[in-house]
Amino acid sequence: MRSIGIVALSVMLGGCASVTRGTTENISISSTPSGVEAMVSGMEVPTTCTTPCSVVVKRNADISITFQKEGYEPQVVPLSRDIPTGGAAGFAGNLLLGGVVGMGVDAATGAATDHKPNPVIVTMQPSAPARARPAVPKKPRPPAAAAPEAGT
Repeated sequence: MRSIGIVALSVMLGGCASVTRGTTENISISSTPSGVEAMVSGMEVPTTCTTPCSVVVKRNADISITFQKEGYEPQVVPLSRDIPTGGAAGFAGNLLLGGVVGMGVDAATGAATDHKPNPVIVTMQPSAPARARPAVPKKPRPPAAAAPEAGT
């Protein structure tokens, strides 16, 4: 009887996305070329890493990643939140087992969502070289007027 109770409790907890998926996720970040500085904003503490790298973010955070490297144009990639099949199943499980409270917890923590795109992959574009000013040709000076000769 005790074993049946433990199994039943495990099934009930499995219906809640906060329990089955957690409230954080790992975001993989890479770039071509590698060695690009990736600044992740939208976290409690903004984080910077050098590609390739990964960061752990809260599922309910509004994340954007700014890529910068000398000689390349900076790029910003905003991440959207999406409800994948697994998250939808956990969220829907609340209807049967977790009720309104479980749905509220999942909605507040974002446990039913994933950030997209993941992995985040960018190809950096070389910045336009600075235009050099064309050299302005100097105008030749007219020859100095010859001084009149004395004695003529």
